[in-house]
Amino acid sequence: MERFPFNSDYSISRIIKGGWHLAGGHGKIEAETAIEDMHAFVKAGITTFDCADIYTGVEVLIGKFRKKYEDAFRSGELPPIQIHTKYVPDYNKLWNLKKSDTEAIIDRSLQRLGVERLDLVQFAWWTYDAPAYVETALHLKELQEAGKIRYIGLTNFDGQRVQEILDAGVSVLSNQLQYSVFDHRPEWDMEPIRKANNIPYLCYGSLAGGFLSDRYLGASDPKGPLENRSLTKYRLIIEEFGSYEYFQETLRCLREIADKYEVDIAAIAGKYILQKEGVAALIVGARNRNHLHKYQAFSSFSLDIEDLAKIEKIVQGSQGPKGPVYELERDKEGKHGRIMKYNLNED
Repeated sequence: MERFPFNSDYSISRIIKGGWHLAGGHGKIEAETAIEDMHAFVKAGITTFDCADIYTGVEVLIGKFRKKYEDAFRSGELPPIQIHTKYVPDYNKLWNLKKSDTEAIIDRSLQRLGVERLDLVQFAWWTYDAPAYVETALHLKELQEAGKIRYIGLTNFDGQRVQEILDAGVSVLSNQLQYSVFDHRPEWDMEPIRKANNIPYLCYGSLAGGFLSDRYLGASDPKGPLENRSLTKYRLIIEEFGSYEYFQETLRCLREIADKYEVDIAAIAGKYILQKEGVAALIVGARNRNHLHKYQAFSSFSLDIEDLAKIEKIVQGSQGPKGPVYELERDKEGKHGRIMKYNLNED
């Protein structure tokens, strides 16, 4: 598995095992099976995990995995892992958030994961109408200086606010954001800041919750409630991209390229983003090890100029989404915002 070095002391696998699918709203999870799946991913070289304070039960699961295999990690039988969590303050608390509130959540993540220092805390903020995001980032910096956090990253921050946080003196390792064939918003306002400050992207949604796969090639538009929140979210992104028919045209284009490399559509969609300048890694929503071999295939080929031109032609014909990173989702009353859960850290 390919790796991305942030510096001489910290590298990650370019495929990150996502944790959202292990949280509530994605079906029943068997803890022991989930832990053994984590073991299989690490053995395969996917050593980096993404989770969050608001992903119900996921930090605890990863903590149990670490504890179960601590001897294997210590002996070198298993390679070191990197755990990226998030700090997502509740919407209702954004206007009166104190450092003690932030520290309590960070301490809870430390306890759940069973570590003395968090590798990467990715800071998220629901609405810029609440102006304390810079102050809160500075609180995280203080906790970093106290030894509780190794690196600070951001999640879904747009270019203007990233610059504000940088100007305040916070060192930012990465920005986690949605980036896919369907969604090129990172290219609108983040690129100059990324280049100037060397802030790579950790990308989610690159497989659109499974929509960018052979499963949906030729399939009719799914009606009614979808089987999980992830599919609901990315079906809305398809609407922003264009019609369902244009989505099918996109899948046919990706399938044609996939035939060339004898891989599946997901591998092409994922590789397209992995080859983008500034992308450190993809976060894949892997509930179990069933598709592990497909993620390993991402390292087996590279898209050439002709392939990229075909995909870019599709992208150029799309409607959107347009605007800064996460702008659509930040509208709490809009169709994207209405599906979010905003206060998952409440007691």
